[in-house]
Amino acid sequence: MSVRGFTPSGMTQPTPYHHVAVGAGTRHVHVSGQIARTADGTPVAPGDLAGQVAQALRNTATGLAGAGATFDDVLRLTFYVTQWAPEKIDAFMAGVEQVAGEIGLSLPLPPASLIGVDYLFEPDVLVEVEATAIVD
Repeated sequence: MSVRGFTPSGMTQPTPYHHVAVGAGTRHVHVSGQIARTADGTPVAPGDLAGQVAQALRNTATGLAGAGATFDDVLRLTFYVTQWAPEKIDAFMAGVEQVAGEIGLSLPLPPASLIGVDYLFEPDVLVEVEATAIVD
């Protein structure tokens, strides 16, 4: 594995993600913002944050696989969530947990940021996921 995730002593613990990731490899993989759409563009789970998180992560896994990477190679995830409020964390994490085993995503997550935004590019899109990975 080319990535080691950890949370050093003195940083907030526990969290559902590692605070630090160290990667070694020669190829950087950047997966653009993935949303809850099927390959033909059909929306998945309209109005359901958990369902959209799960599908966006599935699409991220597909992008990683296309580059010869997995979630084990991910250095960082960025989540953009519309109209974010702290009370949405349970639905958000339910989506992560719903799909984690299916796509090989282990908890804690790689270092991650969750950024609240007013709007994404289509009104039905509740979440977008970006990934950065490194592979040998």
